[in-house]
Amino acid sequence: MINTNKPVQDFLATLDEDTLKDSEILFEIMQRISNAEPKIWNEHTIGFSSYHYKYDSGREGDSQILSFYPRKAKITIYLMDGTARYATLLDKLGSHTTTGYCVVVKGLGDIELSVLEEILQQSYDYIKSISQTGSVDRILWKTEK
Repeated sequence: MINTNKPVQDFLATLDEDTLKDSEILFEIMQRISNAEPKIWNEHTIGFSSYHYKYDSGREGDSQILSFYPRKAKITIYLMDGTARYATLLDKLGSHTTTGYCVVVKGLGDIELSVLEEILQQSYDYIKSISQTGSVDRILWKTEK
């Protein structure tokens, strides 16, 4: 993941009204959980806090712990430790789809925000705990269950 120097507020200003409202809610939740200032990752992803990874292959870098990518038709919320760990909570979330590390919603009105916040808190706490002892040595969303 590439952390850019693009101002977050400049990116938020490009969003339509409904997407901006949902983004502001996610922004507040993720900032409260992480106690970190947001940064733009990969042009359009708003991320909070980061961890370092270094794999046996030699590949290393930094990635955001909490993040989302707002678009007009949907919002992608990234769980860097994967969605499999949260199957029970995701069953209670509301209308969404998932991939290995993404939860995709049409809008926050379609989901239970308290459930999403619980998932985000658990994900943040888990990644922070394993990254405190050094670099993360595996692709979390592929290995964590």
